[in-house]
Amino acid sequence: MVRSKRFDSVLITGANGFIGKALCKRMLAENWRVRGAIRSTHSKIVLPRGVEIFQIKSLGPYTDWSETLVDIDCVIHLAARVHVINDTATDSLSAFRWLNVKGTERLARMAARSGCRRFFFMSTVKVNGEERPQAYTERDMPKPLGPYGISKWEAEQVLHEIAKATGLEVTILRPSMVYGPGVKANFLRLVRSVARGVPLPLASVNNRRSLIYLENLVDAIITCIKHPRAAGQTYFVSDGEDVSTPELIRRISSALARPVRLFPFPPILLKISGIITGKSVVIDRLLRSLTIDCSKIRRELDWQAPFSMEQGLRETAKWYQKKED
Repeated sequence: MVRSKRFDSVLITGANGFIGKALCKRMLAENWRVRGAIRSTHSKIVLPRGVEIFQIKSLGPYTDWSETLVDIDCVIHLAARVHVINDTATDSLSAFRWLNVKGTERLARMAARSGCRRFFFMSTVKVNGEERPQAYTERDMPKPLGPYGISKWEAEQVLHEIAKATGLEVTILRPSMVYGPGVKANFLRLVRSVARGVPLPLASVNNRRSLIYLENLVDAIITCIKHPRAAGQTYFVSDGEDVSTPELIRRISSALARPVRLFPFPPILLKISGIITGKSVVIDRLLRSLTIDCSKIRRELDWQAPFSMEQGLRETAKWYQKKED
């Protein structure tokens, strides 16, 4: 039996985000000393009671983390530049690299110098790509698409270089699409459409998608920072059950106790409508298959998703209905 490592204190960047808040809550419940790094541009900060809040001006290659890293055993780096709507940056890739690559490198190097032992990095399945029907595995050659995926892949490589030079234990997680209470963007729009009884022309879609419930992801993160075998490793993680878009809608409908309103429509015409309306990205995500094989984390770390997809969708539905009341 492999003994888990015990890190007493942890720094979480992006602690006030969708994943960060849930992680803070869980780690406090397990008696960790949790420090949250928050950008000072946030006017309203709401974190679970007990989190030590450190405000920083910005995330980048010149951020001074020295005070924030005092007596920290492990860094969980969640903060990132993600999908920016109406991006005003003249050089989008450079903007992503500034925070996701150079900012991550700065934090990791300062963490190593401060005596931090493990560095957890939240990456993305987009490092591997988004356009193939077969499930991705950790053995596949990365083919990142877009500034976000490229910057995350470059950050992963920088972290491995730092680990070799300093002995810092780096663990990388590439999750599938995350859902749960507090979810935003496309998943929230889908839940809202189902809740309002909007007829959806997706009954003819034949695809497969991997997802992960928020609490399953939190559990996987904690497993990664505690398990000795996770040092130096990269893992994919999901609920372990892949569903088509129509099946996902049926399950959301069931969780919301709402009737299923799906009707058939040729996917090719949906693609054309996406081009005409400027919503190609949204339509493609509903039609495309994107699955991952998370057998490595199950095999090496003995990790199993503690919650089923049905449980995760029920909790998401409860949150949504309470929010809308």
